[in-house]
Amino acid sequence: MTVDGLPIWAILLATIGLVLLFLEIGVRLGRRRKGGKVEVSGAMVGATMGLLAFMLAFTFNGAAGRHSARKALVIQEANAIRTTWLRAGFLAEPIRDDIRGLLRDYVDVRVQAAAGEVELPEALRRSEAQQDQMWALTLEAGRQDQGSIPAGLLTSSLNEVINLHLERVTVGARNRVPPTIWAALYLLLAVSMLMMGIQVGLSAARNLSIELALAVAFSGVLFLIVDLDRPQEGLVNVSQQALLELQTRLNAR
Repeated sequence: MTVDGLPIWAILLATIGLVLLFLEIGVRLGRRRKGGKVEVSGAMVGATMGLLAFMLAFTFNGAAGRHSARKALVIQEANAIRTTWLRAGFLAEPIRDDIRGLLRDYVDVRVQAAAGEVELPEALRRSEAQQDQMWALTLEAGRQDQGSIPAGLLTSSLNEVINLHLERVTVGARNRVPPTIWAALYLLLAVSMLMMGIQVGLSAARNLSIELALAVAFSGVLFLIVDLDRPQEGLVNVSQQALLELQTRLNAR
């Protein structure tokens, strides 16, 4: 089961519909209690809802942690690129300008990818090609002046830029909520709403406004988890301000 191909608003509406559907099924089963002898104790409903709450909290905590890690990595990457830019200033021409030009383009690609202006596979291809070019130029600078301290410092900072690229790709694009967790969440949600609906059906009265509020509440939590799991979509985005400021600064030089 995957939700990556669906818009966030569609997931919200589908979840609300799923909750209301299973509540309705449960209510009808509860009203047929005498014929079908459907019995669901309050303890069973409570245990199922507790398990659902635990799974929601566990998944939300993981998604929020990855969101915080993504924000920290943006700042770290901006600092690493700025350091590489400054250290490149110690090199002789034309290598100095070549590396700085590549760094300027590199930041542009990162910003465009975060804004959705460039598809992720294309952004990764371009970023990695720029890394290879910068690395080749750094090696050339080291060969021209073996034992050069500036070349050694540049190698260190450029290596950090490359490492941070892999970390951002891993945490931002690959380290997501697993499909099995999504399947377990929606299965527990369906079972919990079904059992609660049966309890409602066994009672004498029914309050549709409370049922709707319940559907919106659970759907809202799942919506927030999906939002946190998608760095640049929805309402909670990973700020790219550090890279944007760096982009402005580099383009002004």
